[in-house]
Amino acid sequence: MSASAEVVVACLAPADQRPEVDPLSGEVVVNDAMASLSAADAAALEYALRAGEAWGARVMAVAAGGASVVPALREAASLGAEVLRVPLPSAHDSLHGPRRCEGTELAGDPGVVTAVLSSAIRASGTPALVVCGDRSSLSGAGAVPAMLAHHLGAAQALGLVAMEFESGGVVLGQRRLDGGWRERIRLTAPAVCSVEAAGVRLRRASLNAALAAASVQVPIASSSATAAAAAAGAAGAARVHAGAPRFYRPRTKVIPPPAGGTHERILSLTGALVQREPPRVVGPVAPAEAARELLEFLRRAGVEVGQAGDAGG
Repeated sequence: MSASAEVVVACLAPADQRPEVDPLSGEVVVNDAMASLSAADAAALEYALRAGEAWGARVMAVAAGGASVVPALREAASLGAEVLRVPLPSAHDSLHGPRRCEGTELAGDPGVVTAVLSSAIRASGTPALVVCGDRSSLSGAGAVPAMLAHHLGAAQALGLVAMEFESGGVVLGQRRLDGGWRERIRLTAPAVCSVEAAGVRLRRASLNAALAAASVQVPIASSSATAAAAAAGAAGAARVHAGAPRFYRPRTKVIPPPAGGTHERILSLTGALVQREPPRVVGPVAPAEAARELLEFLRRAGVEVGQAGDAGG
């Protein structure tokens, strides 16, 4: 990969991290003026900066929304990233105080958000890597990273907990699995990755850089291009039909049949000679001893019974 000509993009979703929820009505009150980076977004920006350092690539922080995303973009600018705000049709261009917010507005339309983001990213260069938080902090479903990979024709790795970068545009990631297991993933650029806020913290800017970034004019993507992309994304979303939920049916897993004759196959399927208790000969004994033997057998089989002395009668 000619990394010097590529761009590493951090897709950010600044939002009010502490919205108020009415416990009776369920109404959500958000404050656009309090929008900031979530822990996952901060991790995405940090990994994008590391990738840019490893590959010698430009780093660009992109956020879709109104004026509320500007402070977070200025924070990214203080760390050396280029910044770009992508306007959304429903976003406010001026900051508002606390306001009631509908659930659909909280979650946003992933199709529209993805369309405007991919259009702005393409206009700024060919992305070698796009790093996102695993989900938005405001009822996000985590769909945007996967849809971005589709729009950009890139490989995807979602829900990573660690990322490393090697020469040639190689990304080594780790994903959390059940039971404390980890899955190692190797990707080659172009790729879209989403990360959890696990074990990484966003670096801090120097005081001079932070003061200089406070007055940075954040560029805004072309409104005509983003409006066309938003319309296309909305049209794509309109083709999705929602219906009644269906029961989950796992895929059929084909396994090789057991070898041998009928007797061997039955033994193999039932495990009769593998998981069984060796036979014992007990008796003839007195009734009390026979009862104790029976109770001990039930305990070994996992049946809850009383103490052995209870059977003395």
